[in-house]
Amino acid sequence: MTGRHFVVATAGHVDHGKSALVKALTGTDPDRLPEEKAREITIDLGFAHMQLPLVTQNPSAQESSLSISVIDVPGHEDFIRNMIAGLGSIDLGLMVVAADDGWMPQTEEHLQILTYLGVSRLVVAMNKSDIGQPDETTIQIREQLLNTPFADAPIIATSARSGFGLEQLKQALSMALANATPQRDIGKTRLLIDRAFNLPGIGAVVTGTLSGGMIRIGQPVYIQPGNFRARARSIQTHRENVDLALPGMRTGVNLTDIPKTSSTDGLYRGLVLTTEQFEGSQILDVLVEKSRRLHISHPAARPLKSGTTVYLHHGTSRAKAMLVFSEEEALLPGDSAIAQLRTQSPLLAFVGDRFVIRDRSDQHTIAGGIVLDPDSDPKLFRTKEQQQLLRARAGNPENVNICVESEIERRGPLHMSNLLARSNFSETQIRQALTQLQARDRIVSHGDITADKISWSGLRARAVGLIDRVHDTHSERAGLDLNDLRAALPDVAGDVLDALLLDLCAGEFVRHGSIIARVSHRPALPPNLDAIARQILVRASAKPLDPPARAQLAPDEPTRQALRYLIKNGEVVELTPELLLSNEAYLRAKEIVTDFIARNGASTVSDLRGALGTSRRIAVPLLERLDRDRITRRDGDRRILAAQTESPRDVPVS
Repeated sequence: MTGRHFVVATAGHVDHGKSALVKALTGTDPDRLPEEKAREITIDLGFAHMQLPLVTQNPSAQESSLSISVIDVPGHEDFIRNMIAGLGSIDLGLMVVAADDGWMPQTEEHLQILTYLGVSRLVVAMNKSDIGQPDETTIQIREQLLNTPFADAPIIATSARSGFGLEQLKQALSMALANATPQRDIGKTRLLIDRAFNLPGIGAVVTGTLSGGMIRIGQPVYIQPGNFRARARSIQTHRENVDLALPGMRTGVNLTDIPKTSSTDGLYRGLVLTTEQFEGSQILDVLVEKSRRLHISHPAARPLKSGTTVYLHHGTSRAKAMLVFSEEEALLPGDSAIAQLRTQSPLLAFVGDRFVIRDRSDQHTIAGGIVLDPDSDPKLFRTKEQQQLLRARAGNPENVNICVESEIERRGPLHMSNLLARSNFSETQIRQALTQLQARDRIVSHGDITADKISWSGLRARAVGLIDRVHDTHSERAGLDLNDLRAALPDVAGDVLDALLLDLCAGEFVRHGSIIARVSHRPALPPNLDAIARQILVRASAKPLDPPARAQLAPDEPTRQALRYLIKNGEVVELTPELLLSNEAYLRAKEIVTDFIARNGASTVSDLRGALGTSRRIAVPLLERLDRDRITRRDGDRRILAAQTESPRDVPVS
């Protein structure tokens, strides 16, 4: 499929000729169900495609074309839920108004739905203009569009039956999309599934409008919510096989390798196909708005109260939910408020997603809104921190800087990969926002870890306090063991702690293996323990090569603490956990052993024990320690110097 790709969806009252107009424009009848043919009414979504030349008012524009996927929606009030499922990711609304009927109830409801979903472009096809009053209807439509985002939308008189105005309508569609930016690839692929079925000999197929990223043949994919893994065996767009589907394409994917725990019967409208794993959610913090166009006499205009059960329409999904306001008791037409939606079933929502709310009978469209936080918690909803995040985003939900800064302030230090992963912002946008916020001294970053200055300073202060406490209470220690630091900060993720250590060691702290300390710290025993340490050395040196056992040298905690210090600082050497020598004795023994072997060659334990003048209890662990220190090396039942090589064996002469 060549050209730039866009999705257009029809809208309008039942029997105003939406399907007939799509067929006249594309040559494809979007009504595919036998029941639709029998009842002559659109019940479910229909699909078509047309390729239009690019029409612009710029004479220097290069030749190009527009590949337009058309979604035809039902206009009858009984099938609004199907209608909304077709509008999850469209670029333009094609509002169809019959010249003989004019503006009707579903025309109005569809306009409100388009507005709730953030559709920014509209073309009006005034159909049946050959049998109605086109001039009067044009005036009526223009009046209805006043004070809406579509006040300047083109109104094209058409007749699907005679073909009148179709070329002008195609031109209007092309001009409306000429300056539109094709749907962005933000690296977060979502195929909003609106059909799922099995084909004999082919298997499971899902279709939908692709947004946020690409899908390639053979690529692993996931069915959400639930992260069920499958693989894209083949891909089609408008019955044409492609190797790669791009954002803005109507896409069909033949799935294979579906796990047995997720049979093809478990594929249905409302699920989402992605190319990476995401977590679903049942708690969404949102901004809800109620249209000011709702007439006071209409059932949908009734005050929307906190605690009301509603139907949430998001993408192609529909879920029952409870709506809870943060402050307001009820929402009136023309008002907006921060709220929480608690759904009965999980769904995959992103920051910035639009949605529609219908009443618990699913008969009336009563509100719409935008997702501010897709991973909230009822316990945190009314906290000061969460309300600050929501108010900041509600004012400008599409501002990436605001969303990034509020996320960091609310969540605390976090890894770049976890920052707004479920949002309509790309990684590039998020990194650019981080750079700008850091330049304004609003955040700090260490590698891929970022945090607001206040929370990072607080975390840093906690770590510094722990290190200083060890220096103060255990001055004999080299510093704080990192395992103890991790245990004292259980709420800090491992990668955040690593970044914290880098930050600390870039300044007044230093790391020695698994120990961190102030650069200025020098281990020293307090006066009372220093005296104990001297006594230990005296006792250990009284009989240098026949010292007391460890339990005798350090029978209580003060002496054990002093002994640990002596070992750490090399004044006492451990031969085994229970056998210790003073460093002076160890060095003297090493000298005796190396001198004896150097003069006498390979020596047995018995030879060396005699040279040392000590018992086997001391000689064996001493020699094993010398082996570990690579002073000596065993050669059979003898010891040689580690630097020596074995004598060459006799080599037969041929």
